Amino acid sequence: LDFYADWCVECKHLERDTFAHPEVRAALDSFVLLRADVTANDAADQALLTRFELFGPPAVLLFDGAQQELRAHRLIGYAGPDDFLGRLGAAFRE
Repeated sequence: LDFYADWCVECKHLERDTFAHPEVRAALDSFVLLRADVTANDAADQALLTRFELFGPPAVLLFDGAQQELRAHRLIGYAGPDDFLGRLGAAFRE
């Protein structure tokens, strides 16, 4: 679950540098990718951020097949492709 906003500079870097990277794209092929666009920062966006205990974007939350968040593997802020792939691997090796 990718928390994103148009006004978020780190979100843009994450999208351009990390999610567009060929190895990251290949690694994410077997995942269901969802984006929570909180650009409006309205009451609904704030409620969603509060629900997941986030201050704002960017954040990437990973969930297992039982729809349980792998909270120890949250990404808050920007991570380059290598760091992101390492986090993804660590989350699903457990």
